[in-house]
Amino acid sequence: MSDAHNTGTEAREPAPTRLRDALRKARIEAADRTGVVVELRDAEVARLEILNEALDPLFGQIPEQVDLFDRGVSQGETPRLWIDVVAHVVMGRDKRIYRFVQDTRFGRIVLAESHDVPVIVDAVTDYVARRMIEREHAMVATPMVEPVVEQQPRRRGFGTFVLGFVVGVLALFALALFASLKNL
Repeated sequence: MSDAHNTGTEAREPAPTRLRDALRKARIEAADRTGVVVELRDAEVARLEILNEALDPLFGQIPEQVDLFDRGVSQGETPRLWIDVVAHVVMGRDKRIYRFVQDTRFGRIVLAESHDVPVIVDAVTDYVARRMIEREHAMVATPMVEPVVEQQPRRRGFGTFVLGFVVGVLALFALALFASLKNL
């Protein structure tokens, strides 16, 4: 029996060594995966930086007084190349395709998607042009609307005041006339 007991002990002794080896191997694999994730993120950032540099000529043409755009690469969990507060470029799932998206009140829409930097540069150029035209329309329309909107409440307020004054005077006159007829 002691031989069987020793055999059982010998069979159990390698298990902790195997578990220890398995844990070490799992830690190494996890570190490798983490390294791969870091390398993928670095590759995404590098691709976004390449696109950012390709956009330099476009943003160099935008007048300084136009402050709609705030371009830059953010390096979070998902690296992004921001064009403005609602539009940015992210890398697709395969980490080789550029996806130009815009956040709207109805959700995120894809404006362009391509492996080629020039295609995305063209899409961003079109987007920037549309945003600048929207800004021009807003700048032209705003001054014409504001004075009219401000004057209408003033006119209505003054008209209400005059009407209230006239009604009050007529009411006092009627009350005085009624009181004088009652005293007769």
